[in-house]
Amino acid sequence: MSLARHAAPAQATAYLGLSLLSGLAPPTAAWLTKFMIDRLVAGQVRWLDVLGLTTALVAVGVAVAFVPHAVRYLQAETGRRVQLLANSRLYAAVDRFVGLRRFEDPAFLDRLQIARSSGVSGPGDVLDGGLGAVQAVVTVSGFAGTLLVLDPWIAVAVVLAAVPALLAELALSRRRVAMVTEIGQAERRELFYSGLLTDPRTAKELRLFGAGPYLWRRMAAEIRTINDAHRGIDRRRLAVQGGLAVLGATVAGALLLWVVRSAVAGTLTVGDVALVVAAVGAVQGALANLVTEAVCVHQALALFERYLAVVDAGPDLPVREDPTPVAPLRRGIELRDVWFRYADDQPWVLSGVSLTLPAGRATAVVGLNGAGKTTLIKLLCRFYDPTRGAILWDGVDLRDLDPVELRRRVRAVFQDATAYDLTARENIGIGDLTALSDPPRIERAARQAGVHEVITRLRHGYETLLTRIFYSEADRADPDTGVVLSGGQWQRLSIARGLVLDKPDLLVLDEPSSALDAEAEHGVHARLRAHRSGLTSVLISHRLGVVREADLIVVLSGGRIVERGTHADLLAHDGEYARLFALQAAGYRTADPETIA
Repeated sequence: MSLARHAAPAQATAYLGLSLLSGLAPPTAAWLTKFMIDRLVAGQVRWLDVLGLTTALVAVGVAVAFVPHAVRYLQAETGRRVQLLANSRLYAAVDRFVGLRRFEDPAFLDRLQIARSSGVSGPGDVLDGGLGAVQAVVTVSGFAGTLLVLDPWIAVAVVLAAVPALLAELALSRRRVAMVTEIGQAERRELFYSGLLTDPRTAKELRLFGAGPYLWRRMAAEIRTINDAHRGIDRRRLAVQGGLAVLGATVAGALLLWVVRSAVAGTLTVGDVALVVAAVGAVQGALANLVTEAVCVHQALALFERYLAVVDAGPDLPVREDPTPVAPLRRGIELRDVWFRYADDQPWVLSGVSLTLPAGRATAVVGLNGAGKTTLIKLLCRFYDPTRGAILWDGVDLRDLDPVELRRRVRAVFQDATAYDLTARENIGIGDLTALSDPPRIERAARQAGVHEVITRLRHGYETLLTRIFYSEADRADPDTGVVLSGGQWQRLSIARGLVLDKPDLLVLDEPSSALDAEAEHGVHARLRAHRSGLTSVLISHRLGVVREADLIVVLSGGRIVERGTHADLLAHDGEYARLFALQAAGYRTADPETIA
């Protein structure tokens, strides 16, 4: 109701008013009909005697004919506005998550899946159900008063007959909510398999490997699990609602027998008979509608709790109420005895790492897969907090800084950078949204990444959509104009995205050239060296040839720093770095494939 009040106050108010009018119309029409019949049966009635009643009945009929259409429009418009506000609050809450841990928690992802659907439909269901219940209460109240005047026992019998229905439907609603929670994982897996089977990025592998039928079988198994859960609920509902319908019909039949008998005995008029018949049917229908709406509200509110659990979750990492301002980096970043693991039951990824990244200098981090290099980057960006130890920005713990302000001073090129189904301009500008309206900055970043020439050769240049999934409105008549870039071109575009922010305090490059050929890699790293000159930067790469010019090279092994120094120092030390460098160099020098192997 609060969402409706904020999202659509005028529409919700009109919706409420027309719902009340809809509830009053049936009893009003029934009473007017009774008066009309009684006057006609009395005989010697002049037209003028019933003109007022006829006019009133016509007016009620017009209202009954028009109001449902107006209610339907207001219902749809209110629902659209409420859904927009509910989704806005949901995704704003998700955006407030500081780190990544919740996005790697299956239980939370199940809750988020339910929150998405309940956030879209839940507020509208509650609003519609609540106003539908109000309408039903008004109708029941009008007719119950009528039945009380004629015979209190009739009203009691009709109302009591609805109590079992309410209790049974509420029990079904609780079971339905539990079922939705139970199948959340299956529904997410169904969406996952559906995405694999229809995503053009997976199409080549699935067709080459013939894996499509296998994934479809997995998807069909999830669908069967979901269908079995719904089928069980539907069978219970059939049994319960079928029995309740028989009970309602029996009560209505008994009341009809009593009314006819009373009319034959002369204790009720013909108009009274018509009124009672209309009242019993209307009250039963309104009570059934009241039960349905109450159950709908109950179920929507129960599922809406998942929505509120996400919206009210707050940051997943602690954020100080009065954070220390994030000043430009002057001295450097210090990792002080940093230990980290992703969960208490998992092994340590970093173990006692102590390291200083001097301001204005280039630091390279090398090591085998699983050494902890990418985790180190995640901690620098404060996607996680150290399990033990601290990371200091010019002596200030990252946990004391505002993470939003911190990240405005940090830019990164990730190894698994996202390929957005957007234009080339947007793919670069998303690295600093202020650049979207600054074409020279976009172009400068593209030149530094060596992708400007690629973009300018596209049909619409920087406004070309880099996707074959969508098409722009300008290309609606020719949807084949979308472009799919090669892996190396996408990587250069992601480098441009990381460089679009002018002079960040910390620049992180995680395998920035892994998809590039030798010539492109040489050109990109030459431009990157010029760009990061004077910047505090961290470079991660398996290709040791590109890290040799770093001011400091750190070797990670098993989550620990085993060596540090310049390229020349580490070669002279003849340790792990020298061994890896010799292996890579031998691969280029040796002509005999067997020797390389």
